[in-house]
Amino acid sequence: MNQTTAHRPAPKRRGFAFQIVAAIAVGLALGLLARATGAHPGDKSHPLAMALSLVGSSFITLLRATVAPLVFAAIVASVARLGELNNAARLAAQTFLWFAITALIAVSIGIILGLTLQPGLHSGAIAADAAQPHTVGSWLDFIKGLIPANILGLAASTKLDGTSASTAVDFNILQVVVIALAIGSAALHSGEAGQRFLGWTSDLLVVLRKLLGWVIRLAPIGTAALIGNAVVQYGWDTLSRLGLFAGALYIGLALVVGVVYPGLLALHGLSPRRFYAKAWPAMQLAFVSRSSAAALPLAEVAAEELGVPRAYASFAVPIASTTKMDGCAAVYPAVAAIFIAQFYGITLAPLQYGLIVAVSVLGSAATAGVTGAVVMLTLTLSTLGLPLEGVGLLLAIDPILDMGRTAVNVTGQILIPTIVARREGLLDEARYNGQQLEDALIA
Repeated sequence: MNQTTAHRPAPKRRGFAFQIVAAIAVGLALGLLARATGAHPGDKSHPLAMALSLVGSSFITLLRATVAPLVFAAIVASVARLGELNNAARLAAQTFLWFAITALIAVSIGIILGLTLQPGLHSGAIAADAAQPHTVGSWLDFIKGLIPANILGLAASTKLDGTSASTAVDFNILQVVVIALAIGSAALHSGEAGQRFLGWTSDLLVVLRKLLGWVIRLAPIGTAALIGNAVVQYGWDTLSRLGLFAGALYIGLALVVGVVYPGLLALHGLSPRRFYAKAWPAMQLAFVSRSSAAALPLAEVAAEELGVPRAYASFAVPIASTTKMDGCAAVYPAVAAIFIAQFYGITLAPLQYGLIVAVSVLGSAATAGVTGAVVMLTLTLSTLGLPLEGVGLLLAIDPILDMGRTAVNVTGQILIPTIVARREGLLDEARYNGQQLEDALIA
C-alpha cells in the first residue's frame, strides 16, 4: 500500500437529513415491490410485507420506551434551570400566548380550505365505511387525564378481537409532564436533598439523551420500513377515494409550515432558511415516526442550535410536545369537521365555526395522552353536535395524514421558543445564523 493511499482522508459522512430522505425513497420502492409481488393490507404471509411491518413497529417501540423517561428527566431538570432566569413567569406566559396565536391562524386556514375546496361534497368515500371510533375525546376526559393515575403516568388499554382480548400498557405523556412539573417544583423547595436530586436528574438526562441517540441512529432503517409498510397497508386505492380531503389537509399543512411560520420568522427579523436548516432533522423524524414525543430530543437540540437558551428550551420544547399541535389540533379538525358536515349534508352555523376555533385553541393538550388526532377530532365533533361515525370515513388513511400533521406539530414546537426568545432578547443571534451542527444528538 503506498503512502498516498494510506493517508487518504475518509469520505465525509452523509448527514442525518440525507439519510432520512434516502430511506423514504427506499421505503417507497420496497412497498411498491411488495405490492407488485402480491402483498395486500393485513397480509401476514408475504415475507417482505412482514419484514417491513416488524422492523417499523420495532423502531417505534424502541422510541416509545425511551421517550417517557427522557421527557420526565428533561422537565424536572428544566424546572431547576428556569430558576436561573429572572423572567421565568413572563417567558411561560409568552409561550402559551404564542401557542394560542399560531393555533388561531392554523385553524382559520383549515376552515377557509374546507369551505373553499368542499372535500365532503366531492368525496369518493362510502357511507358504509362510517363507524363509531373506539376512542372518543371529551372535555371531562381531558380534565381527568391531567390527574396522574400513578406516579409513572402509566395507562392501560384493552382491545377485544372476537373471543380474545389483549391489554397494552403505555405512558400518558401529559400525565408524565404533570408529574415531572410537580416533582421538579417539590425538589426546588427541598433544600440540599432536592438539589442533589436535581443534580442526579440532570446526569440522568445526559445518559438518556445518549441512549436515545443510539436509537435514532436506527432511524433510516426504521424510516424505510415504516414508509414501505404504509404503502403496503394503505396503497393508492384507498387514498384516491379521499384524495380531495387529503389534498385539502396537506395544502393547509403546507401553508402553515411554508407561509405562516416563515412569515412570523421574517416579522421578527429571523431567516426562515436558517430556521429550517436546523429544524429539518426533527421534522423528518416526526414525519416518519408520527410522534411529537419521539422527535422531542431532536426538536430540543434544534431549538438550542437556533440560539434559544438551554434553560428555556428545556422547558418550552417538552411542554410544546404535549400542548402545541397546529397539525393535529388546528388544521386537521377544522378540515375534517367541515368534511363530515358536508358529507352528511349538515349546514354549519357561524357559531359552530366559532366553536371549531375555540376547541382548537383551547384543546390542543387533549391529544397528548393518545397517539394521533382522533381524540381531538371527536372532541370537536361532539362539541359541534356532528355524527361521530364520520370519523370512520377518515380512519382508513389516518396514518398517511398523521405524517404531515406531526411534522407540522414539531415545527411549531421549535418555532415558538425561538420567537419568544427573540422577543425577550434572549436569542443568541450569532448561533442562530451560524452553520448547522449536524447530528448534534447522535454524534
